[in-house]
Amino acid sequence: MTPTATGIAPTTTPIRIPEITITGPLRDRYDEILTPDALAFLAALHDRFAGRRHDRLADRMRRRFEIGNGHDPRFRDDTAHIREDADWRVAGAGPGLEDRRVEITGPTDPKMTINALNSGAKVWLADQEDATSPTWRNVIEGQLSLRDAIRGELSFTSPEGKVYSVTAAQTPTIVMRPRGWHLLESHIRFTDRNGRAASASGSLVDFGLYFFHNAQQLIANGRGPYFYIPKIESAEEAKLWDDVFSFSEEYVGIPHGTIRATVLIETLPAAFEMEEILFELRDHCAGLNAGRWDYIFSMIKNYRGRGARFVLPDRSQVTMTVPFMRAYTELLVQTCHKRGAFAIGGMSAFIPNRRDPEVTRQAFEKVAADKKREAGDGFDGTWVAHPDLIPVAQAEFDAVLGDRPNQVDRQRPEVSVRPEQLLDCHIGLPITAAGVHGNVSVAIRYIEAWLRGLGAVAIDNLMEDAATAEISRSQVWQWIHQDREIEDGTPITRGYIEGLITQVLGEVERRDGDRFDDAAEVFRDVALGAEFPTFLTLGAYSRFLVEND
Repeated sequence: MTPTATGIAPTTTPIRIPEITITGPLRDRYDEILTPDALAFLAALHDRFAGRRHDRLADRMRRRFEIGNGHDPRFRDDTAHIREDADWRVAGAGPGLEDRRVEITGPTDPKMTINALNSGAKVWLADQEDATSPTWRNVIEGQLSLRDAIRGELSFTSPEGKVYSVTAAQTPTIVMRPRGWHLLESHIRFTDRNGRAASASGSLVDFGLYFFHNAQQLIANGRGPYFYIPKIESAEEAKLWDDVFSFSEEYVGIPHGTIRATVLIETLPAAFEMEEILFELRDHCAGLNAGRWDYIFSMIKNYRGRGARFVLPDRSQVTMTVPFMRAYTELLVQTCHKRGAFAIGGMSAFIPNRRDPEVTRQAFEKVAADKKREAGDGFDGTWVAHPDLIPVAQAEFDAVLGDRPNQVDRQRPEVSVRPEQLLDCHIGLPITAAGVHGNVSVAIRYIEAWLRGLGAVAIDNLMEDAATAEISRSQVWQWIHQDREIEDGTPITRGYIEGLITQVLGEVERRDGDRFDDAAEVFRDVALGAEFPTFLTLGAYSRFLVEND
């Protein structure tokens, strides 16, 4: 069965009508999400915005080429008037977003959705991006989970017979994160007016299905529709999202500015355009988030070939207090509060282990220190990845905020960040054998889980997602191509890494149906190749996750 829908009514002029076609299998209840009206909306979104999406992706390629050839990013001269105009402000918090001191993140499968809604956090980042492996099941069944949760109809029974339900009197405000502009949804095809067919945009599919089915209900609930926007690299990309929001509001008949978006500043180019991004989204913008892990990955990706000055040590040593990370977060808080926007902190990777009190104690201690720093720096809220960390994080923000819902009114006039500070990668620590092994091990184990449909995975008492796997493999690639050595003088070569791959495959617990051999193959492609793939998920998705009816 291949349902289609058109987004534009025929006229007397013979024209080809854009079409959306479903190529993925249609399972139980999928027809509740993939309705004719919803597909018509997806067709309309693609008809208007797919071409501009391609233009923005081309801009990204050009910019990476320029940086790779020695042209460092700078604050833009052509938008100086935006930064110098002191009068404009963003829309700010919508209903239910006034207090964001602790936000829990996680995928949208039924069990995790229920756990998040029962967690006691102020906000739930319902993640269809880095915490979700984009299998067809996860994409559509995640939409079903969200639809049911928003209507108070969600329950889940585990294979063992345990029943899960939403019991919290006050659930978190849902902020949904769609996939970034670079990702495709290959189970949905868009045919344009010229008859050209291509895979749909993952961003427009995730946003479109969620918005179309839930916007009116979220408004009735008094909390939404709200979105986290990932992987933005420029003000022009922000403008594209703003136009998507304005068109979508008009399409379903809700007031302009109802949507609120929080933008993740998780790419190096975006750090130089934070005010411009806020300006372009000002009618729809609630704030910015310091997406720390992708930001580190972006630094490596853009400067991977620029010499030893930009080579980072072990991933564990690239903390929030190293020079380029400190400058980025200081600038983010100052920029947000200058424009009436929330500044939301990032996620510490440490997680508790209920079976190991010492691991839990250390996790609590490290997370508390991280959140104390963020609250003291002026952030209005932060992320956690585990419900047990909510009281730890909240205590640190309560100590600073007290009864206030946020500290948006706290200006940071003493902050003055120069372009060279955002590019200061000097840490002064060696690359260790344990650090290289850890990168290989974490990347392979995460990719293996991702290939089985898991997007957020606890590995060695850390919460790993696609972003941390990207850091791990990109560091390996850079170390090889920059002729780095570990601290005892051993060169980091392809042969050295091949030996570690063999070692890791011997260390992991194998089982029937595991994907470790495929994961190792993916890792070789993205860490050992002559070219540097921009995202490990692109090739792995098209090769391993796409299924057909």
